[in-house]
Amino acid sequence: MPNILACTDGSLYAPSIYQHAAWAASRLGGSIRVLHVIERDETPANHDLSGNIGFHANAELLEELARLDESHARVARLRGKAILEDAGRQLEGYTVMTSHEHGSLVDSVVGFEKEVDLVVIGKRGEHADFAKGHLGSNLERVVRTVNIPVLVAAREFRPVKRFLIAFDGGPSALKAVHFLGTQPLLKDAECHILAIGKPDSEISRSLDTAVDALRGSGFSLTAELLPGDPDELISSKVKDTASDLLVMGAYGHSRVRQMLLGSTTTTLIRTCQVPVLLFR
Repeated sequence: MPNILACTDGSLYAPSIYQHAAWAASRLGGSIRVLHVIERDETPANHDLSGNIGFHANAELLEELARLDESHARVARLRGKAILEDAGRQLEGYTVMTSHEHGSLVDSVVGFEKEVDLVVIGKRGEHADFAKGHLGSNLERVVRTVNIPVLVAAREFRPVKRFLIAFDGGPSALKAVHFLGTQPLLKDAECHILAIGKPDSEISRSLDTAVDALRGSGFSLTAELLPGDPDELISSKVKDTASDLLVMGAYGHSRVRQMLLGSTTTTLIRTCQVPVLLFR
């Protein structure tokens, strides 16, 4: 039975994460594991505050600092427990397991990678700057690390009636086409597949192959090959087709090249107002 891993930090995106996970579980016929991680920077226990006040600090002060550390850690544990209890209530009726861990979210997700078929995570976490459109600090690290699909939840959930595939002919895009053709997640939804390039090129031939594969799997779809800037064209096409979901390969270039040229993946996750299903 497929397993969905829903990563939550109790932020404003949490209800949407649970709804996206529930949708995926119902489509795939699977269960849901809700994961909450107390990250290392959520508790001050690793900071030696006494070092800032000299070696002659009295014992009473040092004991108070130790109690303060323990108090913060206890609050973090209680908050995590409350978040998971709330997730259970919101996912009532589904097969749900919960996991409460300490350390790194990425490491925790990797630890479950062999047990799950899809990861669901919010576009932004509790510390993200919504006014500036910043993404969650863990999002890119999770997507770059795991080899299973990652569904990036939008702020609000809506049923997926139509979706857009941003197809570049690369291994990640082919992986997405294979997943869609063999899994029931999107089988009843309308599909539009978009490639950026020129006619009579390698991308054109790869697009034809992908279209044949998807139609052979029962999809009703339309396909386009357009020249232009991928960021602008894909974002515009999501709106023009009234798509409820964007499907694409993730981070096809190294971090160094991404720093020089920018990242289509990051741009589209940030600017598109729909969830994004990523393959790497």
